[in-house]
Amino acid sequence: MAKTDLASGPRAHRDLTGRRSWLYWTLAAVALVAGFADLARGGETLAPILLVIGYCVLVPLAILR
Repeated sequence: MAKTDLASGPRAHRDLTGRRSWLYWTLAAVALVAGFADLARGGETLAPILLVIGYCVLVPLAILR
């Protein structure tokens, strides 16, 4: 039997996927908080862009990853 590298096994892939998911959730939260903060101070251009990116791009990516 050939030796296998434990670092490249399924556990290493799961750890990387978990970190990527947390990164997407963090980016989504930052985009949403920034969007709502800009909306609260009367932003009409940046707020909707940030909210759409947060809700329609980053949250689905975080769920799928």
